[in-house]
Amino acid sequence: MHEIPLQRVAAIHDLSGFGRASLTVVIPILAGMGVQTCPLPTAVLSSQTSGVEGFTFHDLTAEMGPMLDHWQQLGLTFDAVYSGFLGNPHQLEVAARCIGHFLKPGGFALVDPVLGDNGTLDPTQTPEMVEAMRQLIGHAHVITPNLTEAAFLLGEPYRPDIPPDALKEQLRRLAAMGPDRVVITSAPAARPGHCAAVAYDRRQGRFWKMESPYIPAFYPGTGDTFSSVLVGAFLQGDSLPVALERAVRFVTLGIRVTYGYDTRHSDGVLLERTLPALQDRCSIGEYEAF
Repeated sequence: MHEIPLQRVAAIHDLSGFGRASLTVVIPILAGMGVQTCPLPTAVLSSQTSGVEGFTFHDLTAEMGPMLDHWQQLGLTFDAVYSGFLGNPHQLEVAARCIGHFLKPGGFALVDPVLGDNGTLDPTQTPEMVEAMRQLIGHAHVITPNLTEAAFLLGEPYRPDIPPDALKEQLRRLAAMGPDRVVITSAPAARPGHCAAVAYDRRQGRFWKMESPYIPAFYPGTGDTFSSVLVGAFLQGDSLPVALERAVRFVTLGIRVTYGYDTRHSDGVLLERTLPALQDRCSIGEYEAF
């Protein structure tokens, strides 16, 4: 029996029954990029939570350790470990265990530190979770905070209009906490009417930026979409700036396509209409040195 040479990712995220977020985004994106996803669910919800009332929530903390025990019995290892929403400090310990014991030599761990947005913590997050997340990113090779999460991790005020030099300093300080590569999303852009994602490679000492036109719409799950494309691009061998550009382009496309329809924002982006764009790797070149 021959093993099919597919790359494999352990995805530590919640599962929302309705709404394009978390594992319902992670799995199709990585599958579309030729990667097998093995979920380690943190919770099961009836729907994603942004703009939705009355959702059900079932915490799966008690199941996560036994799942890893079984994976260990099966001899599983992963080319990447990718974490998103984590509901309590113990889940962060489980994520650290997964990184430490299941990552292949030469593999990488990407931590999306889901803590909050627009300057505030999410309702499920606490100062204790912020401190635990600071510990977890010390195990990561790549982190993808938004501007709010970067401020919380660094223990400094949120500045939506942060100037470029201060933004670079944030990237450096986050990298000093452990990860080799740091990407900050929802950052201010130099061009009016644009927003940016910026990145720093600590080993190379290089900064990168990708700007995109601002679209006046908010859809849940775009952070999960961004980080999932980044994981797939790295596994396909892309450099940091190329992976950054691919992720920004795909999220922007999803928002543009969805904005043209009269859908509820809580439905998320129309991922099903944009998945074929993951195969386009020929028109890269708009990223900039930062």
